[in-house]
Amino acid sequence: MKVEACKAAGAQGTSSIPTTITRGMASEADSNANYCETWSLKRGDLLEVPRTLFTHYGIYLGDGQVAHLMPDILPVFTEDHKLIRDVVTNQRLILGVISKNASIRVDTVDDFAYGACILVNHMDRLVCKKPALPNEEVARTAEKLVGSTEYSLLWNNCEHFVTHCRYGIAMSIQTDKFCEAVKTIIRDQRSIFVTTALGLAGIFCLGFGPSTTLPTILIPFLLWMAS
Repeated sequence: MKVEACKAAGAQGTSSIPTTITRGMASEADSNANYCETWSLKRGDLLEVPRTLFTHYGIYLGDGQVAHLMPDILPVFTEDHKLIRDVVTNQRLILGVISKNASIRVDTVDDFAYGACILVNHMDRLVCKKPALPNEEVARTAEKLVGSTEYSLLWNNCEHFVTHCRYGIAMSIQTDKFCEAVKTIIRDQRSIFVTTALGLAGIFCLGFGPSTTLPTILIPFLLWMAS
């Protein structure tokens, strides 16, 4: 089914930001997506953009600005706000993840999207137990949290930030999926034989010693007990 065309520019003016906005479930196909201009976004909307290995989330604050939790190593080494305000590069992001340093920052929609299409309020379909809070309350909560924050790849990431703002409860569907995948691997008894085989190969190649023997015994044993 073809989607409805976007509203004509007028009441709120037009935006010079060329980012593509998608409302609804864009994952099915581009032909089923609703592409709108940035001006069609509403303050408090939950935005998400696909990245290579994960999905990044933010809260729209209005005037082309997005609040999002972003790992960044640079604030550890400098207090120069001009440098910190630059778009976070992949290198800065990766080092921020490793060092667990992050901040909730405000960037333009373009900088937030980083060249990707934006999906709007898609998570409202997935989080059925908690209806979305009023948009103004969502935006104000995000604005209050702007600043440095603790970071954990699994337990305090950008998805936890936006779900806390929009639904009043911090959660991460990506983390849940990852944990389910780990549980599936652990419960699969073939992983026990694989780790045992790898351990024996390590002993054969590196020699018999505590650093090779203990992991060969302990890891399969723990997998066995957890399966």
